[in-house]
Amino acid sequence: MMVEAPVSAAQRSTANKVSETEAHSSPGIPVLCASILGVAAATGLLILGIVSKNAPLSVLGVVLYPISDIGFHGLTAVVPGEARVLQLFGAYRGTVRTPGLRWVNPFTKRRKVSTRVRNHETPIAKVNDADGNPIEIAAVVVWQVSDTAQATYAVDDYPRFVATQTETAVRHVASSYPYDSRGTGALSLRDNADEITGRLSAEIADRVQSAGVEVIESRLTRLSYAPEIAQAMLRQQQANAVVGARQRIVEGAVGMVQLALQRLEEDGVVELDEERKAAMVSNLLVVLCSEQATQQVVNTGSLYQ
Repeated sequence: MMVEAPVSAAQRSTANKVSETEAHSSPGIPVLCASILGVAAATGLLILGIVSKNAPLSVLGVVLYPISDIGFHGLTAVVPGEARVLQLFGAYRGTVRTPGLRWVNPFTKRRKVSTRVRNHETPIAKVNDADGNPIEIAAVVVWQVSDTAQATYAVDDYPRFVATQTETAVRHVASSYPYDSRGTGALSLRDNADEITGRLSAEIADRVQSAGVEVIESRLTRLSYAPEIAQAMLRQQQANAVVGARQRIVEGAVGMVQLALQRLEEDGVVELDEERKAAMVSNLLVVLCSEQATQQVVNTGSLYQ
C-alpha cells in the first residue's frame, strides 16, 4: 500500500495559482450596429403587429428585444492603460487588453484593472541602522501590473499590498546596513546609494511578485539621521573630515620636505649635518602644516649662529 506524501502550503499555493490568459473577444462596433438595428426592427414589428392585429409579428418583435439586449450587455469599452478581467460563475475566463469597444460573453462579470505605471512614495520611517543608530528613511517605487489575474485573485487589494510590502522592504534594507561606513569600506546607505537602491528594488520585486506586479524602479527620497542624534553625528562627521584633511596635509608636507632635502643634496647647494637637517625639517613642517600664516625670521649671522 502506497502512502501519498503530504502536500505543503507552497505546493498548494502553486497549484491554485491563476495566471493571466487572453480572453475571447470580438470587435464591438458591428455588434452595436446589429443591436441597434435589432431594437429598431423589433419596435417596427411590434407596432406593425398591433396595428394589423397580426399576432406572429408582435411575438417576433417581442422576441427580438431580449436578443438585441444581449448584444448590448456584451459590449465593454477598454481604454488604453486598462484591462478587463472576465469572470463567469466564479471562474476566471481571461483578460481583455485590446483597447476599443469589444464584445464579450454578456453573462461574464467584468472587473477593471489599471495597467498604467504608478508611483508610490513611502512615508518617512524611523529605523535603527545596522549600528543601532536611529535614521529617517523614505523611498519611491515605480510599479505596474503585469499579470491582471494575479493582481485580482492572488491578493485582496493590490495597491495596498504594494504599499505595505514596499514599506517593509525599506525598513528591512535600512536595518541591514550602517548609515555611514566611517572609512571602513563596508557597504553603507550613504556611500553606496546605487547598490542599496538596486538591492531595494530586488527585494520589493520579490515581495510583490505574487500579486502580479512588476517593479520598474525604486529610489531613496530621504536618508538622514534622526533629529535626536543629528547634531552629535554632524560633529562626528566634521571631526572625521578634519582628521582626514590634517592627515593629507601632513602626508603632503613630509613629501615636500623629503624632496627639498633630496634636491639640496643632489645639487650640492649646502651641506647640512644631522642637527641642521632636523632643524630644517622642523621649520618646514611648521610652515607647511600650520593653519595660520607663519612670520619669517631673517638670519643675519652664519648658518650656525
